Amino acid sequence: MKKIAIVFRRSPFGSTSSREGLDLALLSASFEQQVTVIFVAEGLLNLLSDQQPELSGSKDYIATFKAMPIYDIETILVCETSLTQLNLTSEALQVAHHVASNKQISQALTESDEVLVF
Repeated sequence: MKKIAIVFRRSPFGSTSSREGLDLALLSASFEQQVTVIFVAEGLLNLLSDQQPELSGSKDYIATFKAMPIYDIETILVCETSLTQLNLTSEALQVAHHVASNKQISQALTESDEVLVF
């Protein structure tokens, strides 16, 4: 079993990057890979509740992030520094997660066999 870390660092709007990352996370987990998902910088915006991506011409895939536990993706890290920089609270995010320090995120990346950034 490979340990895969998928890092979301881009906003969900303006590109398909986040959707592609989510698809890869769910697909990898369905093939019994150990997936760690990490949200940093504008990637945290993927987890905000009550979004309406269709207003910007995007497909509504945001709710699919809630399916990660169903796929046994249990390690979901949110960057503490990014939360502060974006003036967000942990409660504003729709998925159960662990707020992680930069050191904890670095450790998770180091322990992974592969790191993919979206």
